[in-house]
Amino acid sequence: MDKKITIIGAGLVGSLLSIYLSRRGYKVSIYERRPDMRATALSAGRSINLALSDRGIKALEEVGIIDEIRKIAIPMHGRQMHNIDGTSVYQPYGKQGQFINSVSRGDLNRKLMDLAEANNVEIHFNEKCDHINWNTNEITFSNIITQHQQVTKQDLIFGSDGSYSAARLSHQLQHDRFQYQQYYIDFGYKELTIPAGENGKFLLEKNALHIWPRGNYMLIALPNTDGSFTCTLFFPFEGDPSFKSLDNKHKVRSFFDNTFANASRMMPHLEEEFFKNNTSSLVTVKCFPWIRNGQFALIGDAAHAIVPFFGQGMNCGFEDCSVLNGLIDKHHHNWPDILEEYQTLRKPDGDAIAELALNNFVEMRDKVADQQFLLQKKIEASFSAKHPDKWVPAYSLVTFSPEVRYSEALRRGLHQQKLMDEVMQMDDINELWDSELLENKILQLIKK
Repeated sequence: MDKKITIIGAGLVGSLLSIYLSRRGYKVSIYERRPDMRATALSAGRSINLALSDRGIKALEEVGIIDEIRKIAIPMHGRQMHNIDGTSVYQPYGKQGQFINSVSRGDLNRKLMDLAEANNVEIHFNEKCDHINWNTNEITFSNIITQHQQVTKQDLIFGSDGSYSAARLSHQLQHDRFQYQQYYIDFGYKELTIPAGENGKFLLEKNALHIWPRGNYMLIALPNTDGSFTCTLFFPFEGDPSFKSLDNKHKVRSFFDNTFANASRMMPHLEEEFFKNNTSSLVTVKCFPWIRNGQFALIGDAAHAIVPFFGQGMNCGFEDCSVLNGLIDKHHHNWPDILEEYQTLRKPDGDAIAELALNNFVEMRDKVADQQFLLQKKIEASFSAKHPDKWVPAYSLVTFSPEVRYSEALRRGLHQQKLMDEVMQMDDINELWDSELLENKILQLIKK
């Protein structure tokens, strides 16, 4: 192919997209504002772990790199819920054999950059996107170290530079009907660590996602290959308790000892990390249009940033790449048609997973410790096992069913929840939960 493609942003999605396009024969260059993370240490508190699931795996399989990625991933077969009284409950994900994977954002990004360069992609670091001339398709970049400016002319441009995308801003400011919405929740997050024990021993169950749900906030922990766990505290910015109220080391340790006691005992560097690591905000971004003149498209977080509570931000961005790749074949490299259908397909799905992720925050934060909620999940799992053609739990639709679009998963999930609301109102539901009577009741509701 003689088309030259520039991707703005060398994050996870930009790096993966470059591999897809380079393998298609395009000459691909990536321009990244940050320095090369392979040569510099990742700033503390910004390497939050990710949950790689089937949609992301499908995309990595399509470009033949999943085996490389599995080397830096740890399977998590379920949630380990840590109650405030010290007890814990294990909740398996999906059906037997289904799992998600813990992977370090930094490790994965470095690996994808290596693979991109192995596929003849040029990556230019410390290059900030200043301006895009939409009449000439020229991009002006400034080197953040030397201040030197360069102008590149490209046939195709992809904006893959994250939630606060410079490419999106340039598109937005020069589009007379650009729709844009950003929504911050009143909670931020801070990364903390449970280090490995002696000889790299995991101090918690290795193959689980650990959650300490506490009603209005929660702590989670995902395993790393070195035996440590990356913890994330999702917590109110203000109020009592909040990031604002925990303003000295004694208050922090006392709060963790009382609220996350078993985790606190395994966090020797808690106070230091709490005040050293950034407190970051959580934003949802929706915008439209994503494309321009058949020569430009937003992709990944630049198009649809979401909160992390369904573990689908990266997976959704990787699925963008997969969908785009399929459309190249369908439209025989006709990019105006490819981009038009890409936007038509992915915009409803981006909006849907944004809604699902916000809803799942409430579920993870407080419902997972609620006995009626846990009973509902047991009923759904039991019924689904008997009638897999009639009922797939919403979590499984999103996480383990890449053939089902996010927008369809949202529609089906809302419908199933409506049915379950009626089921959970039944008298003696605690005794009837695995009965033939209840099974027939759900079958009748489905037929309505």
